[in-house]
Formats: sequence, C-alpha cells, structure tokens
Amino acid sequence: MNRRKSITAVAAATISSTIPAAAASAGIQLHVDLNVDPSKEKELLKNFASTFQPTIKKQPGFIEVKLMKLRTVAKGVGPVNTNFRLLISFQNEDQRQKWVASDDHQKVWPSIEKTLRGEKLSAVLFDLA
Repeated sequence: MNRRKSITAVAAATISSTIPAAAASAGIQLHVDLNVDPSKEKELLKNFASTFQPTIKKQPGFIEVKLMKLRTVAKGVGPVNTNFRLLISFQNEDQRQKWVASDDHQKVWPSIEKTLRGEKLSAVLFDLA
C-alpha cells in the first residue's frame, strides 16, 4: 500500500468516527406555535432555560431545541395566535415520540403549558433535508 492511500484511509476513518450520529441522519423538526400570555412571558423564558431545555437535552436522539419570540411578519401571513415558536429536533420521529411519552416530558411540559392562553398551540412536523 502506498503512503498517500494509507494517510487518506486513516484520515477518512478518523473523520467518519468523529461525525455525530445527528449529522449522519438529517432528522426531524417539530415547530410548535405557542400563544403565550404576555404577563407570563418571563415565566416561560425562565422555565424554558432552567427546566425544559436541560431535560430535553438528555434525551436519546436529541439534536436541538430553540425558543423563538415572534418579532414581525416580513412578508405574507404570519402564524395565528402565536407569539413564540418552539423548535425541537430529534434524529427520528420515534425518538421524539419516546420523549413525549417519557416521565421527564410529563414533568417539564406543564411548566411551558401553564404560560399559554386561549388557543394554546399548534404543531407541525418536518423532515430535515
């Protein structure tokens, strides 16, 4: 075996072994539109940072979670009854479903849900490309 092929083979093996599983599979992303009571916005932000986010990060297959506050609709029609959007990404839908059914989710989701009003939420699931 020549030296160049050996170095290339070792480099390829090293790179492939360091790529996280999340990168190997595109995954799924759930967009949850939330209608948060403005008087409970600080409570939502605190609960997300101190309870929800640390708990979901420990789940098998977890990729990412973000909480976004709607600023403005730049073009077209914006989401109805929504002032926050929760983005949750997992490697696959089965792992996300296990998270939803878990005791951890049952403990932390009420801290988010109690800040909602009226038409509480809508959820849309995407496959990541």
